[in-house]
Amino acid sequence: MLNAIKISQIFVLDQDEALDFYVGKLGLEVHTDADLGFMRWLTINVPGQPDREILLEKPGPPRMDEATANQVRDLLTKGAMGGSLFFTSDDCRKTYETLSAKGVEFTEEPTERPYGIDCGLRDPFGNSIRFSQPLSGS
Repeated sequence: MLNAIKISQIFVLDQDEALDFYVGKLGLEVHTDADLGFMRWLTINVPGQPDREILLEKPGPPRMDEATANQVRDLLTKGAMGGSLFFTSDDCRKTYETLSAKGVEFTEEPTERPYGIDCGLRDPFGNSIRFSQPLSGS
């Protein structure tokens, strides 16, 4: 039986730019950065949580041919790929202020919700990111 999620994946157009954003601005850490010859295997994780990785995958071989990769890149830049990450934070408003000061552009400011406080942003490639401060006891 399945018992855990180990790696999730999102597409990025430039893996070095993705590192600058996810590690340099959001504060995640590099888990694996390996040249496999046919592709660069680049994963990140929340600090202290190495068992749950995010693969920052560049569209292209070996997963898809160049025509398909071009379509994926086009959809990604339009925000239509459906790539999405949802993080939690102990203090949504403070995290928002810290990331705003680092130049992160938000699509939605911290907002009270039935489940807590959350806000939204997009990475430089169009992927949707949200983070939430759950209600106490949630």
